[in-house]
Amino acid sequence: MHIVTGGAGFIGSAMVWKLNQMGIEDILVVDNLAESEKWKNLVNLTYRDYVHKQEFLKLVLGDEDLHAKAIIHMGACSSTTERDADYLMDNNYRYTQVLLRYAAERNIRFINASSAATYGDGALGFSDDHDTTSRLKPLNMYGYSKQLVDMWALRGGLMDKMASLKFFNVYGPNEYHKADMKSVICKAFAQIGDSGPMSGKMKLFKSYKPEYPDGGQMRDFIYVKDCLEVMAWLLEHPEVNGIFNVGTGQARTWNDLARAVFSAMDRAPVIEYIDMPEILRGKYQYFTEAPMEKLRRAGYDKPFTTLEDGVADYVRNYLAKDDSFLGN
Repeated sequence: MHIVTGGAGFIGSAMVWKLNQMGIEDILVVDNLAESEKWKNLVNLTYRDYVHKQEFLKLVLGDEDLHAKAIIHMGACSSTTERDADYLMDNNYRYTQVLLRYAAERNIRFINASSAATYGDGALGFSDDHDTTSRLKPLNMYGYSKQLVDMWALRGGLMDKMASLKFFNVYGPNEYHKADMKSVICKAFAQIGDSGPMSGKMKLFKSYKPEYPDGGQMRDFIYVKDCLEVMAWLLEHPEVNGIFNVGTGQARTWNDLARAVFSAMDRAPVIEYIDMPEILRGKYQYFTEAPMEKLRRAGYDKPFTTLEDGVADYVRNYLAKDDSFLGN
C-alpha cells in the first residue's frame, strides 16, 4: 500500500493521480478535509481508503502495521504567512518526525515535502548539499519548520532513509482551494477573465529593490506534473536519498509568467503593479533558482516543462474547463 499524507491537497492529490497513472490504486489518503473544498480533488481518483490525519497519527504511534510500501508525506500547513508557530511545530515538524521514525524502522520508502522557503533571502545560495542546511536562515516560520525537519534528520542519521524535496514555486491543477497560497497563475486567470473593473488585467507586486524592476523579481516556477515525475522516479529508485531541489533550474521573472498567462488566454498583456503588503516586504524572496545538478547526478534525466508550455497546459486544459481537476 502507498500512503499519501496531504492526499487531498495540491501536490498530494496530484500524486494520487500519478500513482493511478502508474497502475497503483492501493492507496491510503491521509488529510484533514474539515470544511474545505479540497475533497473535490479526490472525486476523480481511485484509492482504497481515507483517514483523518490525527487518526493516522494514532495508528502510527500505536505501532500499527500498515503494510506500507511507501509514505509520500505531502501533508503540512504550507502557508508562508501562518503566525501560529506552535501549530507549525506540531503539524509540520513533530508530525514528520513521528512518520519518519516509523518508516525508517520498517524500511518503508519515505518521500518528504521540504521547501525552497528554507533558503530565506537566498544570500547563501540555493545549494541542496547537506553541509549548507544548518546555515540557512528562513524568512518565515513555515520555511523554518521545514528546515528543522531536514536538520533533525541529518543529525539523527535518518537522511539516508528518506528523500526530502525542496519544492520551488509549484503551480498546476488541484490548487484552487489554497486561497491566498494559490499560484499567481491561478489568481491571474480569474482576474483577467472576470467581468469586474479589473477584467483583462493582471496584478503583480512592485519591486522594493532598485536592482529589480517592477515584475522583474525572479522565481523558479515548476509545473506540478514535473514534481510528480520526480517523485515517481524516486519511488522506483529507493536507493536515492537525501535533500534534493525540485525546480527547473531556470529562474524566470513575474513579467515572463504574466505574458505566458495572457498568451495562453489569447489576450494582449495588461499588467498593473501594486504595493506589496507590509507583512511581506521584509520576508520576500526576490530571486530563487534551483541548482538541479544533485538530482541529475543521482540519475534523474527527464526534461522539465518550460514556463510557457506549463502555463499553456494549465490554463487551456484545466483552468479554462469546468472540470479542472486531475483525474482518471
